[in-house]
Amino acid sequence: MNTLAYGLLSMLSCSPDSGYDLMLKLQSLWPAKHSQIYPLLSQMESDGYVRHVLVPQTDKPDKKVYSLTDMGRDALRAWLAVPANEPVIRDELALKLFAMDQGNPEDIKRQLELRVQYCRDRIHWLNRKIEVYMQKEPPPSRGLLLLMQRGRFSSESDLEWAEWALAQLREE
Repeated sequence: MNTLAYGLLSMLSCSPDSGYDLMLKLQSLWPAKHSQIYPLLSQMESDGYVRHVLVPQTDKPDKKVYSLTDMGRDALRAWLAVPANEPVIRDELALKLFAMDQGNPEDIKRQLELRVQYCRDRIHWLNRKIEVYMQKEPPPSRGLLLLMQRGRFSSESDLEWAEWALAQLREE
């Protein structure tokens, strides 16, 4: 199984879900498309890691709601014990900065200004999300809280860097 498969098992360890809802939940952690998720869920079901029930819908086709099997839970536990791979960082802005001397400096400044605003918006959104989750009963999982804090710390660090880089370019 690949990392996306384990990501789906992770999501299903919290609650049963449809393929569409799994995709939405997974997006902030691991970008994946419908075209990846649905065939993978089908394969995982064939392999015995998940099962589904059909939920009738009046205005749409019946919905498949997937849940973890005992075999899927065992596979998830085994995967959790294996060290994670090195993180992959893919940021288009990094490539643009590398080649920035080939273009217009004002374009790069605008890119950095957009990154500053994105980071500020993301921090604001995460702070609101953390507040809402902290008031829920039952409280959210420790893993979810750790991930939301990771997102906030990462966004704060990105903001600090983007503001610094923009100041460097403005001094020139």
